[in-house]
Amino acid sequence: MAKKVTLKDIAAAAGLSPASVSMILNHRSINRFNADTVERIFTLAKEMGYTNSKGKSFSLVKPSDTLIFIICPSVFNPFYTTIIQGIEIAARKQGFVTSVRTTYWDTDTERFIMEQARKFNVAGVIFAMIPQQPQLAYELSRHLPVVAIGDRRGDLELATVDMNNFTAGQLMGRHLLELGHRHLAYLSTTLNEQHTSRLRRCQGLETACRTAGGAQLHVFTKDITPDYEISNVDVEYTTGYALAQRCLKEAPEVTAMVAINDMVAYGAYNAICDSGLRIPEDMSLCGFDNIFPSRLQGISLTTIDNSLTECGKSAFHLLQEEIASYESHGRFESITHVEYKCKLIPRHSSGPVPQK
Repeated sequence: MAKKVTLKDIAAAAGLSPASVSMILNHRSINRFNADTVERIFTLAKEMGYTNSKGKSFSLVKPSDTLIFIICPSVFNPFYTTIIQGIEIAARKQGFVTSVRTTYWDTDTERFIMEQARKFNVAGVIFAMIPQQPQLAYELSRHLPVVAIGDRRGDLELATVDMNNFTAGQLMGRHLLELGHRHLAYLSTTLNEQHTSRLRRCQGLETACRTAGGAQLHVFTKDITPDYEISNVDVEYTTGYALAQRCLKEAPEVTAMVAINDMVAYGAYNAICDSGLRIPEDMSLCGFDNIFPSRLQGISLTTIDNSLTECGKSAFHLLQEEIASYESHGRFESITHVEYKCKLIPRHSSGPVPQK
């Protein structure tokens, strides 16, 4: 029976260390070796009949050691594009390139993208949101560095850049309560456990109202399917418009609306104005995320800032740390968390409760 070819055999033939041969065959840190060396190792592995412990043979796939997948729901909302640009600012300085993959909150698409990341053996994956399928993301992290941006979750065994959306909700609630508002409304797209940031913002607002005593939060939501989201680029704006109309009709006592994000708030803004009400004299309006248009004079939206660009940069740095850990120790280090403090940005869209 012929002796099974080992990494040491290939290393001896190539004049390299077994660790270097392992890195090349497993597409880890290939950019540390020149192209001729990489091709020679794969050629030797094929000629010598090398297979791994699972019986898998190896063939040369062009190195993807500098390619990072960024997974996000869509790129229409500047919330995600700002995070993506933060990632790319840091990544390009280190010689990495990115490929943005959108899911539109479809779990099958998310699963497919993760499978592709594994298949093409990319350098790493950054979720610009919390994965909808944490267990699949964890399984992927056993083979590739994976980082997520969003609320920390107990069932998410990944490195994360945390946004404390509960605190963000509390900050916004306290701001409006201090202005005298006692009937607040929360306007949100699909509100369930798969969208933890939306739930946590709502919970923060509820806690602020409960702590104040005598204040009430009215919640208005609309479920959005992935098919509807991908077919309607202005889904957040139109949802905000429709929910604000509902609020005005069903809860006329409300004097302040808080949208799940600034994009939804823009829709609510136009619905309020179209109803003949003034902002903020008759109705205060707030959002979350502090995306670029919110600072424009005609909008001047009160919102919460989450340091989106810096979150993106930090996500890349965490990914890079995991890559370096594997290169040095052949394994990924323990899970790391970085948290950015949220900040209230008061502008002209919020004001004292109307005197009736």
